[in-house]
Parts: sequence; structure tokens; C-alpha cells
Amino acid sequence: MDTLDDVLADVKARLWNAANSRKSAMHTPVVGTADGDLRIMVLRDFDKDTNTLRFHTDARSPKVAAIEADGRVGVLFYDKEAKVQIRCRGAGRIERSGPVADAAWDAGDNFARRCYLGAGPGEASEEPTSGLPERFEGLEPDDAELIPARANFAVLLVQIEEADWFSLAHTGHRRALFDLAAGEGQGRWISP
Repeated sequence: MDTLDDVLADVKARLWNAANSRKSAMHTPVVGTADGDLRIMVLRDFDKDTNTLRFHTDARSPKVAAIEADGRVGVLFYDKEAKVQIRCRGAGRIERSGPVADAAWDAGDNFARRCYLGAGPGEASEEPTSGLPERFEGLEPDDAELIPARANFAVLLVQIEEADWFSLAHTGHRRALFDLAAGEGQGRWISP
């Protein structure tokens, strides 16, 4: 990559591909909240125009409370084969209802939606558990059975404010930082 425009285009292409291909090395990034907690999440969408990442989450999850208390979120993507790391920092927000959450819920299949039927994330159990009600272990519920699950579903939207692109190379690493909150053209090369 020789220009900042090329690097920014690469960042956006990689994030778009990560959201749209389960085979992408960047499909399951590490998401960190302001309380220092980290977890792997599946990237469901990337809007290139608004620089917004979308993830699905259980509304009862501790990360939801953490984000609602302090919306600072970091997302780390890494492609081992390409030797490219992208670190994003931004403002996270939880949407339980409205057009984005409703469309995300409607786009899911019943097998995936069943995850929101069971115990809340982190709920204690006397034995190993998936958290699902027993009758849905390995089975797909019908639409009527999923009605209570919708209340537990939410989306996490992360508006990227800063993107840090890092490329490892034996000939010399390269790194660029973009202040997307200030505008698309606010990039600069920095020392790796």
C-alpha cells in the first residue's frame, strides 16, 4: 500500500468482507468494552458509508450494561495469512428495538434465534449447560415458540471513530492511523 487512500480502501474492504464471509479471518474479531472485558463476537454487518459495525447480542449480557454505562468500544481484527491487523475504536450503542434491531432479528433463522430463549449469559448452573431450554437442544423452534426470545435480542452498533491499520512485512512493517470522526481524509502514516 503506497497511499493513505489505498490503506483506507483496504480497511473498508476487509471489514466489509469480514461481515459478509464466514470464511474471512476477520469474521470473528475481539470486542473490548471500557471495563476491560474482552470477547469474540461475530461481525454481522459493516456499513462503509457510516463506518458502523454491527454485532448481535443478548440484551441480558453483562457487556450490554457495560456499554450502556460507558460506550467506548475497541474491536480488534487480525488476518494471520495476510499479516494485517486492524484496530478500531469507537462509540458503541445498544439497540433493542427499532428498524435496525427489527431487521437483524427478521434476517435470522429460527435455529439462530433460539439462542435468546434460554438462560441469560453468565447465569449460574449446577452442571455444564448451553443455556437453552432442554426441548430446544439441537432442535429448531417454530415462530410462536420464539416470541419470548425477541425481548432478549439486541444489536451492538459501533460507530468507528479511529481505525489503526498495521501490516507486518519482513521488508518493513507499515502502519496508518485514521481519525474517522474527523473525516475520511484524516489519515496519517505512523511508525509501527
